[in-house]
Amino acid sequence: MTARILVVDDIEANRDLLETRLTAEYFNVITASDGQEALKICTETSVDLVLLDIMMPGIDGFEVCEQLKANAATCHIPVVIVTALDEMADRVRGLQAGADDFLTKPVDEMQLLARVRSLLRLKMLTDELRLRAVTARDIGLDTLLSDKDDDSGAKPKVLVVDERSSSFERLVKPLRKNFEIVHAGEPQGAVMTAAEGDFDCVFVAARFTEFDALRICSQLRSLDRTRFVPIILVAETDDDNLVKRGLELGVNDYIVRPVDPNELTARLRTQVRRKRYHDSLRDNVAASIELAVTDGLTGLHNRRYLDTHLETLVARGLNRGKQLSLLITDIDRFKDVNDTHGHDAGDDVLREFARRLRDNVRGMDLACRYGGEEFVIVMPDTPPHIAAEVAERLRAQIESDDFSIENGARTIEVTVSVGVTSLIQSENETAKALLKRADEALYEAKQTGRNRVVSRAA
Repeated sequence: MTARILVVDDIEANRDLLETRLTAEYFNVITASDGQEALKICTETSVDLVLLDIMMPGIDGFEVCEQLKANAATCHIPVVIVTALDEMADRVRGLQAGADDFLTKPVDEMQLLARVRSLLRLKMLTDELRLRAVTARDIGLDTLLSDKDDDSGAKPKVLVVDERSSSFERLVKPLRKNFEIVHAGEPQGAVMTAAEGDFDCVFVAARFTEFDALRICSQLRSLDRTRFVPIILVAETDDDNLVKRGLELGVNDYIVRPVDPNELTARLRTQVRRKRYHDSLRDNVAASIELAVTDGLTGLHNRRYLDTHLETLVARGLNRGKQLSLLITDIDRFKDVNDTHGHDAGDDVLREFARRLRDNVRGMDLACRYGGEEFVIVMPDTPPHIAAEVAERLRAQIESDDFSIENGARTIEVTVSVGVTSLIQSENETAKALLKRADEALYEAKQTGRNRVVSRAA
């Protein structure tokens, strides 16, 4: 795993030590001697992870971390505070400032590398989601990592997997006020509980009497419904090797018993914020894809979607010897509607036509706005005579029922011409050829008087 890591420390010997360790693992290491230099590097170059000292001249590490997490351009960069301060209050303050972890000097090399690799995997996921999202402004990156647990006000939902009721109660006691807690005492059923619930985080106790805790973590990562749910391992003081393996399996964080309530809450809040952040990115990507393939006026799929999926449907029909039909419709004299009644009336007609189109086709059919007043309907597993019947039914329904305009104040007559064609089982058949035949049939319908259906087999 290659990545660029920024080491920030005002003591040169400390910088050199970390640089040597990380370079030996083939990481690209850059260094900074104070907070201002670190902030400048993060905003001007690509950084994948920051190892940050606290006690530095000028602004300290806490403030550097807060500024990084408050900036939309750098808030996604993982930050690990590496310091000689070992008081619990300092650890909690670092986590509350937005740090992803807190390591105490002298740093254990195994813990350092395990945490670095784990956070870099998370950074790669974040980068992929950010790359697909539209813009930082559109998706609100400056607010997603705010200190709010949930914009809706609902408590984050947390699953705790621990077979010992007493240790479970000690762990969750400080969390009950601000989190909804669910207990899974039986480890084999815990994965199903996690999959069936919409959890913001899962705690897994490191030790079970007759079960491997990491097996639970592995299963959670293998299921689609729990793949991205944060996992925090609750370890004992001598569980170093188990923690390392857990981080390699995809565990997001760990905490060691006896658990400090403030650190526990801070780590949990960090994981919940990060999950909400990633969920928002994924939702934005899905919404962007939907917008990219949907016509904003009618709600039907657009030509971009048709161009992509028609080729797939044609190839599938040819490979499987299945029938497929295609209709192109054109609203007759639509320009007159716009010229006489205005473009708002034209939009009313298009929306109502799209609604009637949806009512006259099956759920398996593909209805798209092809452009302007033209619409395309692709009908898989449909022979030519059935497609012609559907086209005639649609034409008759459009003619018989007037269209409302001006918020229902007036109605106007509308008719439609339709061109119909079907798939030819030939090696020369293509989606482009299918569309061309349907378009030729539509042209004939328009030229021979409009308000009619014309079918063209070849």
